Amino acid sequence: MAFTIYETPILSPVLKHISHLGLKTFGWKLEGELPDLPKYVVITNHSSNWDFLITVLGSLALSAKVSIMMKSSLFRGPFNPFLKWLGGIPVNRSASSNFVDQMVKTFEEKKKMILMLAPEGTRDRVKRWKSGFYHIARGADVPVVLAFIDYVKKTTGVGPLVFPSGDFEADMAKIKTFYANITERYAEKFSKKS
Repeated sequence: MAFTIYETPILSPVLKHISHLGLKTFGWKLEGELPDLPKYVVITNHSSNWDFLITVLGSLALSAKVSIMMKSSLFRGPFNPFLKWLGGIPVNRSASSNFVDQMVKTFEEKKKMILMLAPEGTRDRVKRWKSGFYHIARGADVPVVLAFIDYVKKTTGVGPLVFPSGDFEADMAKIKTFYANITERYAEKFSKKS
């Protein structure tokens, strides 16, 4: 059986402790708690490569067994097993296949699943968020958990849940309101416009 970093026997509890210590050592605070639900989508702001490290530390500290969608080009060569061990799921952004339907099916097949992704889909500046996270959550009938990394407050953690109602604009307005007060490492790259 293949384990991810979040469920490797013996190592996971040790890494949880090290993650708490690492965040504290670098002056970061962890806020919020994960919902006691078997399945949900987690979104978080993403403007820097450092976000990945903070996300992994936060996930380990919270004992969150997350799957993280990443561009498939990262999985080439020796990084493939390591990224999969970190919970990475390769996504081919140029493929015509519908990854939303694939992820909805994956949710249906699993008893437990926490899928994490960045609504921007990239560290580069974009004008609009990708809506895939919303359609995955809606199709799988799971909530969206709003996670965050705030570089000014040096805080990372878990915010509120949003249950997709089907009114995309209204739901996105709630989500954007939450992120309006979060400061990214490169704030100019994290669009807060819907």
